[in-house]
Amino acid sequence: MKLKYFIFVPFIGFLLCKQSFGHCQVPCGIYSDQLRFEQMLEDQSTIEKASKLIVELSSNSDALSIQQLSRWVATKEAHASAIQKTICEYFLIQRIKNSAKDYEKQLKGAHAVLVSAMKCKQNTDADSCANLKSSILAFHKAYEGK
Repeated sequence: MKLKYFIFVPFIGFLLCKQSFGHCQVPCGIYSDQLRFEQMLEDQSTIEKASKLIVELSSNSDALSIQQLSRWVATKEAHASAIQKTICEYFLIQRIKNSAKDYEKQLKGAHAVLVSAMKCKQNTDADSCANLKSSILAFHKAYEGK
């Protein structure tokens, strides 16, 4: 008899948890779409600054420059990941609806931001940073239906 409860109770608990948390990641209406775009543009500016400083510091061989170089690389990676997280966890999961008029355009725009952020992780060239900014702005237009 105890064996049935041992198996049954956790199973019911799992089902109840899945049902209670299945709707969305955050309650609707708390966050602002515009704020998310502004944050992504701020992240892009940080990536651009980090890329420039990485190039400058890479020509130095002193310990301080090497330490600062590694910190700027980590910062650049973190901000590119933050953009990707915003696109995936906020826009793709919660905001872009398959019933939207511009659904395909929004998906392509979101994908372009994800790829551009990935390219910024991979290198330090100014073109990648510029492409990231333009892809964020293009996605914003597609998202707003403009």
